[in-house]
Amino acid sequence: MLPDIKAVGFDIDGTLYPSFSLYIRIIPYIVRHFRFYLHYNHVRRIMHRTAPLPDFYEYQGRLMAEELGCSSLRARAMIKLIAYDGLRPYFAKIKPFKHVHETFKTLHEKGYKIVLLSDFPPSQKGDIWGLIPYCDMILGSEEIGALKPSKYPFGIMANALELEPSQILYVGNSVKFDVRGAKNAGMKSAIIASPLKRILSKKIKEADISFSNYRQFLNIVL
Repeated sequence: MLPDIKAVGFDIDGTLYPSFSLYIRIIPYIVRHFRFYLHYNHVRRIMHRTAPLPDFYEYQGRLMAEELGCSSLRARAMIKLIAYDGLRPYFAKIKPFKHVHETFKTLHEKGYKIVLLSDFPPSQKGDIWGLIPYCDMILGSEEIGALKPSKYPFGIMANALELEPSQILYVGNSVKFDVRGAKNAGMKSAIIASPLKRILSKKIKEADISFSNYRQFLNIVL
């Protein structure tokens, strides 16, 4: 058991479900909106390096407007239509990793606080595969004002839980955004990766826990 851990935070995309199950479904959609995503991905790279903002969506829209050569209002509407609302139906067809539900249920029963912290709107995933009843808090870093790996959303999460960062374990699928963001905020970190990646990737060692399935993760935590 990890000593002093009182809460477990989870990323959503690529952490609670396999990324490929989404990517393979949205290929035609991405091709149809290729120009938009070409610019949007550039904007998001900038946003990942941007300090906390009082209005994340306004600044993101301004950057996108410069990329597309349109008004900020138009750019924000396109982001909502294509990047947020447009992807919502695809998540209804995606299944989470095995043992995710079991993991949330068990952690909840054991008295751990559970938080979802995602760089994209959690509401985009609907009922989040029935996990919401086990969650004490659901946060979108965009609404908070800064994307991971900024320490800011992690700090907001710790403050809202009324816990020290060292009492929180954050689970993600990215070393750059999830592991380093959590570690820089003073939290413990865990990363889900394939067994092959765990063997070949030295970066995995940055995480306190490396696991390949959620039953294994649960055994490590408990």
